[in-house]
Amino acid sequence: MTNPSSPLFNPITLPNGVVLKNRLVMAPMTTCCGFYDGSVTDNLINYYRERSGSIGTVIVECGYVDALGPAFPGAIGIHNDDCIEGLSLLAAAIKERGSKAVIQIYHGGRMVEPQLIGGQTPIGPSAIAIPRPNATVPVAMTAGEVEDMIGKFGEATRRAIAAGFDGIEIHGANTYLIQQFFSPHANQRQDKWGGSRENRTRFPLAVLEVSRQMAQKHATNEFIIGYRFSPEELEVPGITFDDSLFLLDKLAQVGLDYVHFSMAATLRSSIIDTSNKTPLIDKYMQLRSTTLAKIPVIGVGNVVNRADAEAAMAHGYDLVAAGRACVAYPDWTERIQNQNDLQLSINSDQRAKLSIPEPLWRFPLIYSMVREINTKKFHAGSYQQTVNDDFDNTFVINVELGQDFIKDLSLVNAEQLDHVSVRNFYEIKERILAANSPYVDAISGATSQCDAFKKAVTKAISTSYKVATIVEGGDADDKSCDVVVVGSGGAGLAAAIEAHDKGASVIIVEKMPITGGNTNKASAGMNAAETRFQQQAGIIDHKEWFYNETLKGGKNKNNPQLLHYFVEHAPAAIDWLDEKGIQLNNLTTTGGMSVDRTHRPSSGAAVGGFLISGLLKNINDRGIEVMLDTSVTEIEMKDGRVNAVMVCDEEGTEQRISTKAVIVATGGFGANAQMVTHYRPDLADFVTTNHKGATGSGIALLQKIGAGTVDMNEIQIHPTVEQNTAYLISESIRGGGAILISQQGKRFVNELDTRDKVSNSIIALPEHYAYILFDEQICTQNKAAETYIGKGLAVQAATLAELADKLAIDPESLINTVERYNQYVKQQHDEDFGRTTGMRHPLNQPSFYAIQIAPGIHHTMGGITINTNTEVLDTNAQIIKGVYAAGEVTGGVHGGNRIGGNAIADIIIFGIQAGDQAAAYAKKH
Repeated sequence: MTNPSSPLFNPITLPNGVVLKNRLVMAPMTTCCGFYDGSVTDNLINYYRERSGSIGTVIVECGYVDALGPAFPGAIGIHNDDCIEGLSLLAAAIKERGSKAVIQIYHGGRMVEPQLIGGQTPIGPSAIAIPRPNATVPVAMTAGEVEDMIGKFGEATRRAIAAGFDGIEIHGANTYLIQQFFSPHANQRQDKWGGSRENRTRFPLAVLEVSRQMAQKHATNEFIIGYRFSPEELEVPGITFDDSLFLLDKLAQVGLDYVHFSMAATLRSSIIDTSNKTPLIDKYMQLRSTTLAKIPVIGVGNVVNRADAEAAMAHGYDLVAAGRACVAYPDWTERIQNQNDLQLSINSDQRAKLSIPEPLWRFPLIYSMVREINTKKFHAGSYQQTVNDDFDNTFVINVELGQDFIKDLSLVNAEQLDHVSVRNFYEIKERILAANSPYVDAISGATSQCDAFKKAVTKAISTSYKVATIVEGGDADDKSCDVVVVGSGGAGLAAAIEAHDKGASVIIVEKMPITGGNTNKASAGMNAAETRFQQQAGIIDHKEWFYNETLKGGKNKNNPQLLHYFVEHAPAAIDWLDEKGIQLNNLTTTGGMSVDRTHRPSSGAAVGGFLISGLLKNINDRGIEVMLDTSVTEIEMKDGRVNAVMVCDEEGTEQRISTKAVIVATGGFGANAQMVTHYRPDLADFVTTNHKGATGSGIALLQKIGAGTVDMNEIQIHPTVEQNTAYLISESIRGGGAILISQQGKRFVNELDTRDKVSNSIIALPEHYAYILFDEQICTQNKAAETYIGKGLAVQAATLAELADKLAIDPESLINTVERYNQYVKQQHDEDFGRTTGMRHPLNQPSFYAIQIAPGIHHTMGGITINTNTEVLDTNAQIIKGVYAAGEVTGGVHGGNRIGGNAIADIIIFGIQAGDQAAAYAKKH
């Protein structure tokens, strides 16, 4: 396919003689949709097949070469021969369309999180953690293990050949293991594998050499071997650009077919010497050796249109790779050949048509493209903001806004900060710019800093809106909308989305610096009966069962009208989420439920973060304004109905928002110790699982205008809370088959009885604590377990006897207890405590884990009185016009005890109803 008008479509011959039909490459982007064992899925094969054909080369995302090597969930493996069959289908799908198929090979090293490898400690060149908060210190590899690892890279190459790939790309970038060996920060060894720069090149050179040997033995001369590198590191001491040129020259002397820059932009300049704006590719072309000049070079980053790719080639790249553009446009090559003006956006109903796997769809850099045009305009300009994190670090950030997009972010005081903070800023900056929104996922281990960075952007946007209003002749201190939503947890976000979709203009007001509230902490799932996902799984369930079990669990104190509405509308709420791209199709059970009706993500991940991430994407899509660090101080009434709300931001600036309706979704009061003990003095010494914003402020706000309350003394304690961290151990672990044991090594309760009964049984033990015990099988089926292990909450052992020894429990007692329970599992009859659910398999798969737990304050069942329209009722049970409430701020749904999985159902079901009713009310008035 020769096109004389553009070099992009001309062929290129690699050093090994292979001819690539054009200069365009599909960049390797992790999709996170491999099976738990690293094998290839049909979704993955279809994804690559659809993007193959016209593009010259497809580089498949990295495959880990060792079981301790995956650096992200859903990674694909190339670590054993069982992987070959699936990989061969993947290679064939690409090649049959006419593209070359290359696969990356890598090991994550110290970048691997323990929860991804069953709680084990990751490995690295030296026992030096990546400089991020709470990073795990890796185990330093022995010299023998280094040699073994080189062999594993060689075996991975052999498997790539056996699977039919045209080549491999050795992944020496992104701070993974190969780069760690070359890094003076990560590698401080004193043997031949570390120390001098020369010695630090040994490992990448050895990997290249063994890969070449395997190719010579098992492949033809046309097998491609490339190398990806990150040109600089922010670590101190870190890899410099001169270091990279030194390494690449050594690799070129051994023999390479290409080198591949790993950067966010093809024309990026130095991240170390930020005063020098010269693109690194220009420096590379000027300084590379004669040997290295013979090796083609690939550029990647921000390549969308033909002009982007041609500009990259004009600076010296021989090939140009595109990532997100290939995701959005499977036929990207044809489109740029026709010089189409492409935008990085995807219609929200196009995922299946574009063969984008569900996990990839949810990546911040991908789902940020799935949005409608934001009709609200910024006032273009630069806005400087000063923010602080929880550790008293101060960040001065310039936020540059265009008319309808976030143009750029810069860290003004970078020179005064440590390199970890600077690196975190650059990483979150990329996410914000890609999403065109501050509502993006935080960096693991750096939540506080990320919240500060995002806060700077939200403050800048808020300021720009005010300026835009003034420029247009309006009053910046007088905002207006149809519906104000107070609170940005699951109920508030669902209400805002629904109200917007029913035609209302919406503003969300959130007193905390981040969105999500207590929903962020939710782990189990969402209960619903008679759903299509249950039907697909062959699960027989009835709404009547759901109603009766919730009523029984609530001690018959539930409001019957609210409970009927809750049960009847739960399946529709599951479908509503699915329509919004939030699919909860994995089923488990919780205490008090008789069947699997707890819906959660297919990955088994905690439902809360998954839900908030999906809802925020929908908020971004709709351009709904979110005012963070802002409290509603008063709901203004006029002529017996809502007229406005008064708000105050963190700097004390007050503002009035004229509105027709208010939805209060501020959550409960589980973090307000004074309020809790006022209603329940017996809970004075209990830890709480609630986030610090759960103070009951919404209840007080509504009581000011006469709202009534119900069940305020009904406060739930959750039975399984790790006491040192107040970290809740999800009910889904017990639903997956875990048991509770006492310090005597005995079971003492039906683990899936209602929360109040299980909690009381733990409190009744002499020690007032117990252990939740599970095995490797439960761990592999529930990602929450991996999180607990990774956070160091679990004691791990290879045998039950070893576990008993670590817990100071009599081994014989523990072994007998587990064997007795396992027998009950086989016969599906618990003779001791009558357990009937969650008995999925015997506890017999090493490793074994135990987490010490005791009850903690978890949920406040009482709150504001509402009816089934979510209208707030006053102390005389009369409707307060224009005022609605949903979620934990309300009372009546759960009665005297909440069933696990019913909170998420509550916030979504009644959040949707509140949004619908408030929008209808605003339209009438």
